[in-house]
Amino acid sequence: MAAPMDQRINVPIDDPNADTEWNDILRSKGIIPEKPPSPTPLIEEAILEGRRLAHENRLEGKDLNELDELEDLEDENFLAQYRQQRVQELTSLTKKALHGIVYPISKPDYSKEVTDASTNGPVLVNLISGLGTNVESRVLSELWRRAAGEFGEVKFCEIRGDMAIEGYPDRNCPTILVYDKGDIVKQVVTLMTMGGVRVGMPAIDKLLIEIGAIKDNDMRVTKRRKDAEDLEEEKREKGGIRGSKKESVEDDDDWE
Repeated sequence: MAAPMDQRINVPIDDPNADTEWNDILRSKGIIPEKPPSPTPLIEEAILEGRRLAHENRLEGKDLNELDELEDLEDENFLAQYRQQRVQELTSLTKKALHGIVYPISKPDYSKEVTDASTNGPVLVNLISGLGTNVESRVLSELWRRAAGEFGEVKFCEIRGDMAIEGYPDRNCPTILVYDKGDIVKQVVTLMTMGGVRVGMPAIDKLLIEIGAIKDNDMRVTKRRKDAEDLEEEKREKGGIRGSKKESVEDDDDWE
């Protein structure tokens, strides 16, 4: 098949992006457009930046004991500075930890303990079920206690749904109400959107980040993410080993 012809100069046009002397002439005359820039430098720059960030953040999520174990692998001065940064972060969190427990509240105390208290920062309320058969409610109550102990700077409260709101249906429990500056800024009805009964602390982390109670790079959050990644990696490695053993057995069977 013949190459297409440019009607203005009556010559065949090859690949307009090719690096040829002829294409350079055509570009200079405005007959074909300028060659688009190569994406290669941008890709290489992105790869280098990714490696740099991975190296800088290689210690994220590690506690003081884990940092001690890296003394022989990391630069001593850098590790000392990072350890000092971790100590300062822990000290700051300790100073901010005004709560540390779940506050059981009653309706007469609601305004003071929740609405008024939210002027000093987000307050999270768990409207629990009054029935022992509500599994989701029991699951969230357990997570609520864990979160309150871990994020002591955030106020966590709990009250039966029908005591907080007259006639509140048990099927809507648990319900999470988030107050900030005296207003409800978020509500979550049941755990359906948070993973159901399989909900875990990462979902609570996400909620706290969303409402601005903690930052995305909070050391407690990054450590949990790192632990989850390590666990997944360990599962993959074990799965690979089991798979290799299974294949080996099957290969042996072929020789029988």
